[in-house]
Amino acid sequence: MAKKKPTASDEQLKGDVKYNNKLISKFINCLIWKGKKSIAQKAFYEAIDLASQKVKDVGPLELFEKAVNNVKPLIEVRSKRIG
Repeated sequence: MAKKKPTASDEQLKGDVKYNNKLISKFINCLIWKGKKSIAQKAFYEAIDLASQKVKDVGPLELFEKAVNNVKPLIEVRSKRIG
């Protein structure tokens, strides 16, 4: 079974450079590959810029938060251990 990549807790997590948002900072930390945070930030901000160019009526921060809310589950599902 694959382990989930741990992310920083809320006490240690600081907002990102551009938007000062903890959700974006957490997302960038999950994108990091082989310790290259600057590359993950560059890829994320370029993707947000491209998406905001296509959808002009919504700001980039609102667009990202809406996308995350669409992806995450509405209720928490927990496994039930038997035996």
